[in-house]
Amino acid sequence: MMTTMAALFGGLPLALGTGVGSELRRPLGITIVGGLIVSQVLTLYTTPVVYLFFDRLAKRVARKPLAIPSLSPMHEPEHAQ
Repeated sequence: MMTTMAALFGGLPLALGTGVGSELRRPLGITIVGGLIVSQVLTLYTTPVVYLFFDRLAKRVARKPLAIPSLSPMHEPEHAQ
């Protein structure tokens, strides 16, 4: 959050600036500020979603019993002849 805010506030003068040549720099500033806002919102949304997905997957895998082959003499494997 701090890095994004620092970059966002650094891009504000480009987006809001007036003066000579501002019509060339303004689109760059708006793109920087908009991109940082969108990427931060997506990151703050997707990080918990991915964490919850992996947490639920780990719980599902932990619940599943492992298939261990039986070693009893009654179930000896058949050999090809």
